[in-house]
Amino acid sequence: MGISGCGKSTLGYALAEATGYRFIEGDNLHPVANITKMSAGIALTDEDRWPWLERVADVLGTARETDGCIVSCSALKYAYRDYLRSRSRQPLLFVFPNLSVEIVRARLRVRSNHYMPPSLLDSQVATLELPRPDERVLTLNGTPSTAQSVNLVMGYLSTLADIQPDTFLSN
Repeated sequence: MGISGCGKSTLGYALAEATGYRFIEGDNLHPVANITKMSAGIALTDEDRWPWLERVADVLGTARETDGCIVSCSALKYAYRDYLRSRSRQPLLFVFPNLSVEIVRARLRVRSNHYMPPSLLDSQVATLELPRPDERVLTLNGTPSTAQSVNLVMGYLSTLADIQPDTFLSN
């Protein structure tokens, strides 16, 4: 979870490789209307986001206990994360690579082939509700390498009683 450019997809791909779970790019689940709006530099509203979140929830709902999945999804608000938790058949862990706005802005300026322009970063930052203490969210400093972040997440997963780390594939 997190704002555009924080490293959700990069970390998600790497975690999928480490766990053997499939990875689903949440950006690919956006309705065409959302992509069109963002491509035009128009920030999404809650009304725009709910159909997308329903698609993300559908993906999570079809993940079986034996094959799990990792989904990149901004899940910027508590209500969005709560909705996804309520729709999942399995326990969810949100991982939040937290970076300064300056670092993310620099990343977005050099990112190519993505419909989300850097001009929308401020709207995402304004929408972001930082995780609450009662949520299952692992907040990471987003500056370490992807490998270091994967190690941190895998270590954390091994402490969770409702997730069986022995089902992960070693990398």
